[in-house]
Amino acid sequence: MNNNTADVGTMGAAGVSQVAGNAGSSVTRFALIAAFGSFVFGLDAANISGAVRFVSSQFELSAMQVGTLVGCAIVGVILALFFTGGFCERFGRKKILLAIAATYSLSTLISAFATGYTMLVIGRFIGGVAFASITVSAMYIGEVAPPDKRGKFVAINQLLITIGSLLAFIVNFFLVKALAESSWLNNDNVWRFMLGFELLPNIIWFSLLLTIPESPRWLVTQGRIEEARDVFSRVGPASHADRLVASVRESIDRDSRNTTVAQLKCLFGKPMRLVLALAVCYAVVQGATGMNAVLFYAPTVFEQVGMSVEDSFMQTVVLGAVAVIFTLVAITCVEKLGRRFLTLVGLALIAVAHVSTWYGFDSAHYTLSASALETLQAQQVDTAPLQSFVGKVYEDDVALKQDLAAVYSKKDLPLVSGAIINATIDINGIFVLFGIFAFLAAFNMSIGPVMWVIFSEVFSSRVRSVAMPFAALVQSISSYLIQQFFPWQLENLGAANTFLNYGALAFGGLIIMLFLLPETKNKSIEQIEKDLVYSRVSGASQGSTDEIAPCDRADPGS
Repeated sequence: MNNNTADVGTMGAAGVSQVAGNAGSSVTRFALIAAFGSFVFGLDAANISGAVRFVSSQFELSAMQVGTLVGCAIVGVILALFFTGGFCERFGRKKILLAIAATYSLSTLISAFATGYTMLVIGRFIGGVAFASITVSAMYIGEVAPPDKRGKFVAINQLLITIGSLLAFIVNFFLVKALAESSWLNNDNVWRFMLGFELLPNIIWFSLLLTIPESPRWLVTQGRIEEARDVFSRVGPASHADRLVASVRESIDRDSRNTTVAQLKCLFGKPMRLVLALAVCYAVVQGATGMNAVLFYAPTVFEQVGMSVEDSFMQTVVLGAVAVIFTLVAITCVEKLGRRFLTLVGLALIAVAHVSTWYGFDSAHYTLSASALETLQAQQVDTAPLQSFVGKVYEDDVALKQDLAAVYSKKDLPLVSGAIINATIDINGIFVLFGIFAFLAAFNMSIGPVMWVIFSEVFSSRVRSVAMPFAALVQSISSYLIQQFFPWQLENLGAANTFLNYGALAFGGLIIMLFLLPETKNKSIEQIEKDLVYSRVSGASQGSTDEIAPCDRADPGS
């Protein structure tokens, strides 16, 4: 793991604070280019959401196989977390970002030209390894960006994820719309275009990365002082370059004495207990409240409401637009309203949204009437397997799906289930639609982007290089479980109970955050560390000015 990562805010408050307000357009451009990997991540996540129903049909997948196809990308993320920091230290941030961009392209080609399920899973897994771009981008941004823009620059990653998702939703919608009229598009190849068009943004990102400089902090660690000084001159006043280089050297000397083992002992020691509990709870809640279910399975979610295929894809476009708008709200408000306020309000709204979705689905019922069969026949759906169920009323979607699975093949079921639900459902859809859109808005204005801001602030430089990957690992595992089991949950628990579970997790997270989460707005990293660690070490008083590291003030193993 990386032993020397630290954002500009830890390089020396005196020197950096003078540069912070003078950062020009160069640092913004470098940060945006580095963060473009988040755009590609959002694109990739939304692409698979549109492709799932067609891939499931072509390769005749079970619910668990669909979950594996979608969730294997997060397994790639988890694997990459163990190596990314070391690679960044050895080869530099820029080279790793270039390698990641190339890996995305390889993943796209393998996925789009996959000849079977296994090959497609491998392609998706490789793309998951490339998802490390989010971590490396944040590392790069933290080492070139001014500290007073810390919250906004970190939150920009979430914005680009949502913009990437929106673009994918738009492309997927037009591809599905063209299915009925095109002679070259069909159910067996449309998913290849959904996954394959990502290659163009990948190439653009790779080309843009060639224009950014290497991280000045990494250059200093390699003894390339003049190059580091030149980079600092490009992102701030040249008169401060020498001072920043000296600050980085001092920070590196300090961190070199803080080994990975020492950091781990500190992180899991008694003084850091509150910080660690806060990070783990936040990571679990952020991943487990259902965002990846909605993002990676968006058309499937809307099909449960009874929408046609084309309408469900149209709703994903609206979904993507809502995500972009409310991520902009978060970026605008994170420094004004504060991290704690946005987190608590967001979790409360998420809980309400999921309860609304639960109520909508729970009050629905499904009737396989003769008129429903006529509607399906007009849509060219084979209704012969349904004849024995005519007149049957289903109180929930689980019973309906069980009967459909009994009479349709795995190839036909993904293509006809949406239309059958649409023809048979009686639902007050406003509760479901409100719930889904309110959830997306609340997530993207709160725990989505704010979590990474919190993590960048509560972990001091003494533990950050092991704490950030650990927190990302917890969040990735939480997200993976949602992606892996969402199709199984829909099939066995039903849409109502699935979203009710997400709502319960959000409410539990709200209660925990009420007690654990402090407000970090307008506080230096050093002050946050005093509030969370120093004041809770035995014998330390609130606001203590003692600068001894908390790991040295008490035995980490005690």
